Amino acid sequence: MDLNLRLAILSAINAGEEILKVYNEEAPDVEFKSDNSPLTKADKNAHLAIVEGLKESGLQVLSEEGKSIPYQDRSGWELFWLIDPLDGTKEFIKKNGEFTVNIALIALDTPVLGVVYVPVTGVLYFASEQTGSFKMQIGKDFNEGELVSLVEQAEPLTGAQYPEIYTIVASRSHSTRETEEFLRKKEEELGNVELISAGSSLKLCLVAERKAHIYPRLAPTMEWDTAAGHAVATYSDCKVYNYETGHELKYNKENMLNPWFVVAGHTN
Repeated sequence: MDLNLRLAILSAINAGEEILKVYNEEAPDVEFKSDNSPLTKADKNAHLAIVEGLKESGLQVLSEEGKSIPYQDRSGWELFWLIDPLDGTKEFIKKNGEFTVNIALIALDTPVLGVVYVPVTGVLYFASEQTGSFKMQIGKDFNEGELVSLVEQAEPLTGAQYPEIYTIVASRSHSTRETEEFLRKKEEELGNVELISAGSSLKLCLVAERKAHIYPRLAPTMEWDTAAGHAVATYSDCKVYNYETGHELKYNKENMLNPWFVVAGHTN
């Protein structure tokens, strides 16, 4: 296994352990950042665990919890880590288990490696250009889990032939009028449409493993929210593209706000 991928997996698992320590407290303390988004001790501890775990790579780390690096400094980075130590803090606070640790390796403006870890269930998604996309269940030793190739298990749609039920995954906490309109049009076009809701970057992973056909995100997200899941989707033969232009999402922009985007298999 590539050193960077191994470091990312171990760092994600260690961060997950830190998160669960706080998650299992009766009532975790919650602060609010300047944009009114929640912040917990779990976010902070997971950030520290990941930064420590990635030190051996010698690469720069850009994290949601350490995002104040000026663009003039990071714009020259050719290879760096982009992380969200706890994606889905609202789901964490609700204690529904639908939050993840996201670690991505960015080459210039493109995710080339991604790890998405679900601490509550122990499910790990990882992907790289060299390995492809995989899913596994983590035990006490991360080598215990059985590897499942997301590409090999997938049954891609062909042409205009859709299954009886077309499944759309959408945000559990961030529905918008535009998303509702997208769903309505799909229902008119295809007839039998099923909507499933999920939190955090799990939505990208559900498309990557073909548990959902498409994920429209017609609401704000930041680069660290999507980069790891983007890699998992890309190396599972899916596409993550700008809703308006159809071009693939890019990273390390001066403004790290993502445009609206869609995650889909190539035939969608």
